[in-house]
Amino acid sequence: MQPRNNMSLRGAVDLAAVKAAADAAAKAEQMRAERARKAEANGVDAAAEPLVFAVNEADFEAQVVPLSAEVPVLLLFWAEGYGPAEQQVPVMEALAEEYDGRFVLAEVDVRENQRLAQQLQLRDLPTVLVVVAGQLIPLFEGPALAEEIRPLLDQLIKEAAERFGIAGEPGARSGKGEAVVAEGVEPPQDPALALAHDALDAGDLGGAVQAYRNVLAEQPGNEEAKLGLAQAELLQRVQGLDPAAVRAAAAEKPKDAEAQIAAADLDLVGGHVDDAFGRLVDTVGVTFGEERDKVRLHLLSLFEVIGAEDPRVVKARGALARKLF
Repeated sequence: MQPRNNMSLRGAVDLAAVKAAADAAAKAEQMRAERARKAEANGVDAAAEPLVFAVNEADFEAQVVPLSAEVPVLLLFWAEGYGPAEQQVPVMEALAEEYDGRFVLAEVDVRENQRLAQQLQLRDLPTVLVVVAGQLIPLFEGPALAEEIRPLLDQLIKEAAERFGIAGEPGARSGKGEAVVAEGVEPPQDPALALAHDALDAGDLGGAVQAYRNVLAEQPGNEEAKLGLAQAELLQRVQGLDPAAVRAAAAEKPKDAEAQIAAADLDLVGGHVDDAFGRLVDTVGVTFGEERDKVRLHLLSLFEVIGAEDPRVVKARGALARKLF
């Protein structure tokens, strides 16, 4: 059975707030210092750390989130006594040993952490999520073989390095070899970008928009700044809207560009990506002239929020082309 793959780091940034990697990195630095202090007191090697460990709800914020600023953290949700989930544990542990520090594996027994499982709305066991720079992203659901999981892990490791500057160092945690720095990994963030993220986290949407524009003025190709700006502008547009009124207007006026655009923005902020795209594609099909062009351009701007490589964007682009041509 193929695992149900839900992973897309590019489109998984929380639309309510862009997680600043610098914040998680500060916590991670505190954790490293504390581990080094304890290791020195106990006379052990501070570099050797487990690749696999158990985690509970209380550990999540204190341990998993800060650690995710150093290395991708896979969360394996399983249950003792449930065969398919129990059988997934040795598969994931073997992969953790094989990848030797490129990611770490945190195991969560849902029988002992039911509240966390409910909060995350798990639908199946086993379920594997990944935490990168404090962001929680689905990886796959259901039983899976090692050969089915490796491509997902390779994609995860590549995108974590490219998008967040986070790359686990092979051998560094296990102590089996010298740390190898991943090629092509950029420093985590520059101060201007961190300032923009901080403004967004603080709810200063106007300040965030300006800060991202400042970054792009100096670095026109900065993809993280483009994504942040698109998200900040989206949140700015929906701020203060009455969702019920917006959806009622959209239902009453299927050919009204402004009504459908406002509803699509709310769909996207709510995580209903396909609904947002489908709404605007349909509106392109029933509008003409300037109204149609307004909807088309807005749809293209929403593609920027999710990312050009996301399969939902690729699908919507195809649907838009069919409407236009």
